[in-house]
Amino acid sequence: MFRSEAVSCGESIYTQMTLILLLKGGGTIDLEPYLTQSSTAEPTLAPMAVERTTTTRAATSVGLVAALEEEQADQIDLSCFWGNLRHDDRDNARDCWKLSDVNNFRVRSKHFCYDKTKIPAGKHLMDLVAVDWFKDTKRMDHVTRHQSCAAQVASEKGLFSLIFNLQVPGSTHYSMVFYFVTRQLAMGSLLQRFVDGDDEFRNSRLKLIPSVPKGSWIVRQSVGSTPCSLGKAVDCNYIRSPKYLEVNALGISIIDVDIGSSTVANGVLGLVIAVITTLVVDMAFLVQANTADELPERLIGAVGVSHIELKSAVVPKLEPEIS
Repeated sequence: MFRSEAVSCGESIYTQMTLILLLKGGGTIDLEPYLTQSSTAEPTLAPMAVERTTTTRAATSVGLVAALEEEQADQIDLSCFWGNLRHDDRDNARDCWKLSDVNNFRVRSKHFCYDKTKIPAGKHLMDLVAVDWFKDTKRMDHVTRHQSCAAQVASEKGLFSLIFNLQVPGSTHYSMVFYFVTRQLAMGSLLQRFVDGDDEFRNSRLKLIPSVPKGSWIVRQSVGSTPCSLGKAVDCNYIRSPKYLEVNALGISIIDVDIGSSTVANGVLGLVIAVITTLVVDMAFLVQANTADELPERLIGAVGVSHIELKSAVVPKLEPEIS
């Protein structure tokens, strides 16, 4: 619908037209008003031209609002997911996880095969909905057995989950678990091929881009921001169900810093147990694109963990494995 008001200016009379859109479910949006002129001397536009211009603007505005409503309808309600590590996006927050700016990570561009260029990552493929921080005296595989975990909630809602269980072995085993969800996998996409592929394909393609924006100089230099083939750097096993894929990465251990070569031994993330409370670690997960038809690369998602406390880890209550 339209709302019109007459506005005079000198010898000209303008009609201010405001397009009012009625939204599904109630409510309205007043779009930016515009003027049509009715001069006492000579009209600037013929009546039909004014009508065509108004119709075109209305159609464009309706299309934009329809696209906005479709995008909002496709968004996942994140309020129903939880993890024992809290979410806090403030810069000075501690013992929490936060959403990382995906454009801080660079990925292979559409033309990477020809010129090796990389670009800011842009929109991610899946939504990070929760993080768990676990500890136990033994290795913790198949953590999606944890009752009411984010992956189980997603499955009940018909969503698909990709879970990264990054395990830190030691006298006490630690696991940091990231839950990414999406409505469905696009058939034929690189992500779908990764999820449904064999372990050899997964290990050859799974990559992680690490960064330590806050921490000691030694740790920041040793970790760097070079993409790492996670499936080749550490032992990974994969648990596939109809509604999720869990990636268990074992061996992310204390860093053996080699300043001369800036390498990270026995792990790739910089989760140094002795100094973990002093670190802010960002990491992005992606499936490596090798051919022109797979490019450009897209991140699965990205996350930051801030000043993690060992004492905040909890022992998970995992349901028995079904044989």
